[in-house]
Amino acid sequence: MTENAQQEPPAPITELPTQYAPADVEGPLYERWVERGYFEADAGSDKPPYTVVIPPPNVTGSLHLGHAFEHTLIDALTRRKRMQGFETLWQPGMDHAGIATQNVVERELGKEGKSRHDLGREAFIERVWQWKGESGGQISGQMRRLGDGVAWSRERFTMDEGLSTAVQTIFKRLYDDELIYRAERIINWCPRCLTAISDIEVDYQEDDGELVSMKYGEGDDTIVVATTRAETMLGDTAVAVHPDDERYKHLVGKHIRLPLTDRSIPVVADEHVDPEFGTGAVKVTPAHDPNDFEIGRRHDLPAIAVMDEHAVITAHGPFQGLDRLEARSAIVAALRAEGRIVAEKRPYVHSVGHCSRCKTTIEPRLSLQWWVKVAPLAKAAGDAVRDGRVKIHPQEMEKRYFDWVDNLHDWCISRQLWWGHRIPVWYGPNGEIVCVGPDDEAPTGEGWHQDTDVLDTWFSSGLWPFSTLGWPEQTESLAKFYPNSVLVTGYDILFFWVARMMMFGLYAMDGTPPFHTIALHGMVRDQFGKKMSKSFGNAVNPLDWMDKYGSDALRFTLARGANPGVDVPIGEDWVQGSRNFANKIWNATRFALMNGATVEGPLPDASAMSSTDRWILSRLNSVVAEVDAHYDDFQFAKLSDALFHFAWDEVFDWYVELSKTTFQAGGEPAEVSKRVLGEVLDVTLRLLHPVVPFVTETLWTTLTGGESVVIADWPADSGFRDADAEREIGTLQSVITEVRRFRADQGLQPGQRVPARLTLDGTALAAHESAVRQLLRLQPEGESFTATATLPVAGVEVALDLSGVIDVAAERKRLAKDLAAAEKEKAQATAKLGNEAFLAKAPDHVVEKIRTRLAKADEDIARITSQLDRLPGA
Repeated sequence: MTENAQQEPPAPITELPTQYAPADVEGPLYERWVERGYFEADAGSDKPPYTVVIPPPNVTGSLHLGHAFEHTLIDALTRRKRMQGFETLWQPGMDHAGIATQNVVERELGKEGKSRHDLGREAFIERVWQWKGESGGQISGQMRRLGDGVAWSRERFTMDEGLSTAVQTIFKRLYDDELIYRAERIINWCPRCLTAISDIEVDYQEDDGELVSMKYGEGDDTIVVATTRAETMLGDTAVAVHPDDERYKHLVGKHIRLPLTDRSIPVVADEHVDPEFGTGAVKVTPAHDPNDFEIGRRHDLPAIAVMDEHAVITAHGPFQGLDRLEARSAIVAALRAEGRIVAEKRPYVHSVGHCSRCKTTIEPRLSLQWWVKVAPLAKAAGDAVRDGRVKIHPQEMEKRYFDWVDNLHDWCISRQLWWGHRIPVWYGPNGEIVCVGPDDEAPTGEGWHQDTDVLDTWFSSGLWPFSTLGWPEQTESLAKFYPNSVLVTGYDILFFWVARMMMFGLYAMDGTPPFHTIALHGMVRDQFGKKMSKSFGNAVNPLDWMDKYGSDALRFTLARGANPGVDVPIGEDWVQGSRNFANKIWNATRFALMNGATVEGPLPDASAMSSTDRWILSRLNSVVAEVDAHYDDFQFAKLSDALFHFAWDEVFDWYVELSKTTFQAGGEPAEVSKRVLGEVLDVTLRLLHPVVPFVTETLWTTLTGGESVVIADWPADSGFRDADAEREIGTLQSVITEVRRFRADQGLQPGQRVPARLTLDGTALAAHESAVRQLLRLQPEGESFTATATLPVAGVEVALDLSGVIDVAAERKRLAKDLAAAEKEKAQATAKLGNEAFLAKAPDHVVEKIRTRLAKADEDIARITSQLDRLPGA
């Protein structure tokens, strides 16, 4: 903790403003927390560690609702652990985002009429760092607005000097262990970004294309193949059939003419071919298809590249210089002219890979790249979950994890970019290859040069849990805070990031996994369950809602929708409802302070408390236990809902209301209830703090005079339970609720007073008559009292005199009219649902709508009939 943390706390606020204004509170409070060092982590502390890393957002962007959602969950976890006495580290930082960042800066250069090549590599990198310095602070500011309790002094960036050392170190170790190699393989190539990208950076979508069937060979040697990429036929070096396919046995081993070229190609037999699919024959283009590449390796076929990095045809002939799509049409036309087109299907919907960054269609391409041999690393990552060293939550997500790590292909890690960690390999004039570690001298002399490629962004972010703590140095922080306690992240990057961290963490840290638990959450969607996107017009800037309703309101809404591994719908009206909850907490605490609620001194003995006091303390301890259980199970929605209903329904709507008569009466019972109310609010505000930190900080420091709820103790279940008091107050609630419902049914105004006789003698509710009358607006019975309606509820009888209060005849007439309308609605709906002809023709949604109308009519009839039966004189 910083020196500022030792300063005297500010004088407690003795009064609260009449209204809560988040904009006036949040910014100053957050800066005070940071100045006092509450979020910093001391590696030398003897407290048990609790570590979480922030999934580093891309430096190019700003926080969207998905970030706000994830940050809310992590902040809630770390704030609670800090209150529980853990040395808590929430590690902040950002990712350099190689492709995305380079694209942004190149676009900026384009506005100046320049390209990166005009600047040269060093000047371009300098320009990127300049852009990062100007734009990188946006995310930090948004994190502060949200209330992120991160250790700002430890903030890291994946291109920092220390992290660069970590990258170079692990590359060298993997290379020396023959787990990194250079080879020519088929890669996913983006003709727009001009770089290789990994399998997980390819987004597949159903596109409208064409399926063209065409004849190769002549006469008896004719064979038909089909393709969606006709332009690649220029690079065909074989046709493959299944070895057992009798239709083509006479062709296997022969050479047939490849149309539009001067080449002939062999027919080979390969078990990869499915004889039941299409014609049972496939064209083989080893330089432009991963499966064809493997067939080519098995049969020693040449690989002929026919496109350059821009996906422009390079094959000699009339198609040279055409874009791949232009060439596709031209080649099909040329084949058609030769009479070689057997069939054409348009549109042909099929799955096509697109670059996840720029959405350009991916081009499989043979290329010399650097690869990680993942088999042993992936096996270790799978074993760590299988043997229980790492838990995945929710557990049903384990299958997705295993499906991925058990079937990983080698990882292409080189990128043809300038922004990123440059591959630490030098090439000599005579074909020498030297991998250089951080402590090694790079070779010098004529003809030596460094590899021009950089590493995949996920390579450096895969080191995040330990590189941020100083690895490869054996630092005090690394010893204290590794492994992480939990990783909180979206299921969408389970493969991108989580698997990478597992592989690298186990490898670099001698078999110790990077975290104990992987807690996966879903994606934020709009209130209709639709994915949020600028193109859909439903994307929301979280700052807009924070400006309008306060950060606590946004946080509480997000947490209340967070069921493990499930997508989270959110709408503005829900955020508004959470703002109302914050206002409710504010107003209730303000009322309590005005009525003398206090936290001074020990709680009175239970024997001195009323049953209402014992009830709320019993419920309070149950909620403490419930919230703890939900936190330990990452059930943020359940714990938020439990706190919402306890605070609003039980504390504010029941206990505060029931205590009003006690406060008015004064005396020792009032003093006891003031202390109980103070205790309940103290604990409730501490329970709420991790999710709604700003409003609870203001209220808790005002109520208790404490320095900060951030460093207050997390509430513990004292074990106090009082089942008798809970039953008694439960009965009282039933009576009040039922009478309120009856009053509403009769059209009485909430404040309208009604003469009543309460038969409470001999029941547990006898001591509550004053509270019952006050809450139900029931005045004492007079001499002319006539019981026109009697309500027996839970062993208690409440007799009401409604004469002179309502016009019984008019009310009966109104209800009779409503009943007739409901019965008519029921008859119409019943008739339609009984009409077989209608049911046969009507769409399902129309039939369902009529069933809903029928159910509603039945409910209305039951409700109105009950109201009529309860009218005086019925």
